[in-house]
Amino acid sequence: MAHQWRGVIREYFDRLDVDASTPIITLGEGGTPLIEAPALAKLVGAAQVYLKVEGMNPTGSFKDRGMTMAVSKAVGHGAKAVICASTGNTSASAAAYAAAAGIASVVLVPEGKIALGKLSQAVAHKAQILQVQGNFDDCLDLSRGLADNYPVHLVNSVNPDRIEGQKTAAFEVVERLDRAPDIHVLPVGNAGNYSAYFKGYLEEFNRGIIKTVPKMWGFQADGSAPFVYGTPVKNPDTIATAIRIGNPASYELALSARECSLGMFGSVTDAEILWMHRFLSQEVGVFVEPSSATGAAGLLKQSRAGEVPADSVIVVTVTGHGLKDPMWALKTESGEEIVPTIVPNNAAEVAERLGLA
Repeated sequence: MAHQWRGVIREYFDRLDVDASTPIITLGEGGTPLIEAPALAKLVGAAQVYLKVEGMNPTGSFKDRGMTMAVSKAVGHGAKAVICASTGNTSASAAAYAAAAGIASVVLVPEGKIALGKLSQAVAHKAQILQVQGNFDDCLDLSRGLADNYPVHLVNSVNPDRIEGQKTAAFEVVERLDRAPDIHVLPVGNAGNYSAYFKGYLEEFNRGIIKTVPKMWGFQADGSAPFVYGTPVKNPDTIATAIRIGNPASYELALSARECSLGMFGSVTDAEILWMHRFLSQEVGVFVEPSSATGAAGLLKQSRAGEVPADSVIVVTVTGHGLKDPMWALKTESGEEIVPTIVPNNAAEVAERLGLA
């Protein structure tokens, strides 16, 4: 009988910060596909390129790996609610796992910055959406203050349980390839995922499972690239909303991961992100939100600079499903709305239009 995936806590129980008393709140997260992408390998001149498709998690993003740990630990500590500052994937994941745990969830967003379309999953899972008179940093500060003084658990990426859960993706890559990749590429916003993958690979190295830790390559959008500029970005600006972070929560952890792995940080333009977003959909068959295409866009940029070894095996994490932000798929490269072609109800004419006649 085939093994039924049980979620990351049960699958990696002996390698996580849990014990027999920890309640396990799971939606079956993890176990996501590692898909070989020959078209991308050819494009960047690498021997093999694989996509770690994290959009296949229960709420459609990698956040679920960390959230199962964060909410399980919250319930174990007696929390009555979880709270986060988020307008996107974190809020969706927090609300879903809180619903599964039978506790409340609260999402703080800046006043006037709310877009209910981006918050539809959190709303569906019964989160309380509160608009704060201030900016995103004010929302995070308020979340921390509530978590410090009331029975509510903060589940933003500053929570170390999130990184503990997210490191399991590196375990899965090693199990699938039976080795570590030469390079692991990711989009970078708060940099928690970048730090988590490095932590997972380092643990595999220390266990003697892999011989080397991959070089960690992280890419940001030009308008939101504090790791590239070496300083926080006061007003980050990019269409890649999931990585529109000017002051990353995991800044020091990520710098250490870059140094230890001999990795790098780079940035790409919004135009490069959208081009790769379309390439992944049309040439690889994987539909991601624009933010998720940032890593692959950075890999192409490095290739054009002659920095991708021809014999390298590369894994690129694509972090969220394209249905998270579908509007970009509905536009042409020039920005015009895509509309279906109208044809007559006649097989011969349709075949002619399709070039089949």
